[in-house]
Amino acid sequence: MKKKLLISMLVVASVVAAGCSKQKKTADSEKKEDQIIKVASHIPSTVEVVELAGKEIEPGYKVELVQVNDNIQYNELLKAKEVDANFAQHEPFMQKFNEEKKANLVVVQKIYNAKVGFYSKDYKEIKDLPEGATIALPSDVSNEGRALAILDDAGLIKLKKGVGFNGTIKDIVENPKQFKWLSVDLLNLAEAYNEKDVAMVYNYPTYIAKIGLTPKDAILLEKKVDERFAISLVAREDNKDSAKIKALKKAMTSDKVRELLETKYSETLTPAF
Repeated sequence: MKKKLLISMLVVASVVAAGCSKQKKTADSEKKEDQIIKVASHIPSTVEVVELAGKEIEPGYKVELVQVNDNIQYNELLKAKEVDANFAQHEPFMQKFNEEKKANLVVVQKIYNAKVGFYSKDYKEIKDLPEGATIALPSDVSNEGRALAILDDAGLIKLKKGVGFNGTIKDIVENPKQFKWLSVDLLNLAEAYNEKDVAMVYNYPTYIAKIGLTPKDAILLEKKVDERFAISLVAREDNKDSAKIKALKKAMTSDKVRELLETKYSETLTPAF
């Protein structure tokens, strides 16, 4: 009887020990996973900042880049909680996504302002644009409004009073040269530059670089910079104050990141922190 009892106690102790060991391994695994910060990004400048932040992050954390190839995936991944943050967009673009997808994305930190403007293969100065010229604009509302605001500021068109950076083609109240408008996806605007009937295109430095151009080649650059358009670190409402996001924010606003932006990318952007 005593021998059977001893065997039973040993079996129970063994099961308990195995359970504790399994729980410890699970806890260790979860802790290790919680130290990985997944960040979605896609263009060279944003990707390089994320990679550098990975080197600057405080001990205990690891930044994992999730590279995408369009302007949709990085927000979809963040909304679905498949990544912890993304670094690829400005606030108006994010807000439009929130409205359309009922998402709760939020700006955590503005990182840099891109030097945006208009480019032309046929004309060297804005005053040379002929009557009826076709101008290519971004097809998404937030970037279209920014492009039109630049034209309004330059006196080429006049927008309805008060629309600011939120204007659309329908808000143009004066168009002295009777410009025509061509809406093109932001990622395809560089290709529109070489279209026969397009006199001028709006673009970002990263995309226009595909055809060998830089802001120095622009015939019209944005003068009034609206900080809402700064490319920003974005998270969700539910994780914006987490330790991981705070550590990532600190790394992405480090002196090393600022040095990168002010040296390698000085021709195309300016730091926003």
